[in-house]
Amino acid sequence: MRIFITSLLLLVSPTIILANDQLIPVSEKTKKTAALLRDSALKNNSAYEILSSLTTEVGARHPGTPGEKNGIDWGVRTFKKLGFDKVWTEDVQMNGWVRVSETAEVMAPYYQKLVISALGRSSSTPEGGLKGDIVEFETYADLDKAAQGSLQGKIAFISNRMERKIDGAGYGPANIARTKGYMAAAKAGASALLIRSIGTDDHRNPHTGGTNIFKGVTSIPVAALSNPDADQLERLFALGHTPKVKLNIKTKDLGPIVTKNVIGEITGREKPNEIVVIGGHLDSWDLGTGAVDDGAGVAITMAAANFIKNTVKERPRRTIRVILWGAEELGLIGARAYAKARQEDGTLKDHIIGSESDFGAGPVYGLKSSEHVAPKAIHVIDTMAGLMGPLGVTRRSGGTMGGPDMIPLHALGIPSVGLMQNGEDYFDLHHTPDDTLDKVDPKMMRQNMAVWTVFAYIAAEWPGTFK
Repeated sequence: MRIFITSLLLLVSPTIILANDQLIPVSEKTKKTAALLRDSALKNNSAYEILSSLTTEVGARHPGTPGEKNGIDWGVRTFKKLGFDKVWTEDVQMNGWVRVSETAEVMAPYYQKLVISALGRSSSTPEGGLKGDIVEFETYADLDKAAQGSLQGKIAFISNRMERKIDGAGYGPANIARTKGYMAAAKAGASALLIRSIGTDDHRNPHTGGTNIFKGVTSIPVAALSNPDADQLERLFALGHTPKVKLNIKTKDLGPIVTKNVIGEITGREKPNEIVVIGGHLDSWDLGTGAVDDGAGVAITMAAANFIKNTVKERPRRTIRVILWGAEELGLIGARAYAKARQEDGTLKDHIIGSESDFGAGPVYGLKSSEHVAPKAIHVIDTMAGLMGPLGVTRRSGGTMGGPDMIPLHALGIPSVGLMQNGEDYFDLHHTPDDTLDKVDPKMMRQNMAVWTVFAYIAAEWPGTFK
């Protein structure tokens, strides 16, 4: 609320002096150009076309697979084809992991197959699989209270459900089962862990995702059940049964591998060393083709920067840098490497503001700014929101980190904005085989591109500083 009130004061009193810095208004010329870009972008299908190219010519892009290498090559090739001024890659070191196969069956009281997906970094079951009685825990917190050794020879099952929210707010409370459940199950002596998929759909498509591995904790197989199969286990418990399940999971630890961040720039005309960061993550899980997570973000931001380059008469003052981060799904690995490299090469200070698109292709409805945006620059964010208004976007209070891959830069004090998308159906598709191009609406891609064009252009053209 403090930020919102401040923004109102700035709008009505443009001559306020803060910290000896006079407010620098957004010029009428800049606003007019941004509005023209916005309206023209609504007629431009380039974001959808880029996404179609990525998902058709490459498909899934899981680190350590041929698809990932093809995705990196595609990123470099597409940036160059679009005519970006600078294109390069940066190596990112990581430990690779891939799934090989996975099956699950209820052996008793009634035989039936279950549909599962191993979680990222899960270990394999012993040769031939493992069997065990299922012990249900309604939440991660309940499992975390289990006594050491109490689950010896058993399979733990966390049955908590994710709540559907427009902003994805139900994800964090549910996702702890995926990220930390492994540790709690292993400490209690469980042979394996099953979790209800962290998703909001009722399809028989399990949602994969990475799990955290902790030093000193025994490695056990971990998998997500499709939501209908999780319901099936719960019904068996309700009938008074203790289901016995057989799991056969094979995964492969690839050891140290190298992935890449792929970067393209539109060089600024006056301040080429000052950088506005936009982008998405290039990697995806292996089950679908990574259309909504996060091919859409890749395509929207590439298209927005390219549209600015091709439409305005003169380049914006600052450089617009589009980053296709690598290995986001296994823990923001590319983003952390990028932030560390900027600290080491001394260019962190040149990063003026940034944001990532990583919430699918739903329409943008809100604009937030982080606490690192200086009070003297809040009016600029308000101006952006005003120009986005015809697109259905309103200014929102509350903070943001600018998207998952912006978190390491946010932690180092870089200002950011959050372009809030309607994600009511995002977690129906997230990390599933259903993450494919047919789920994306070209009209919504145009709306996203228009919003991102307004943000990137004004951020790069406004002569003041956001810090």
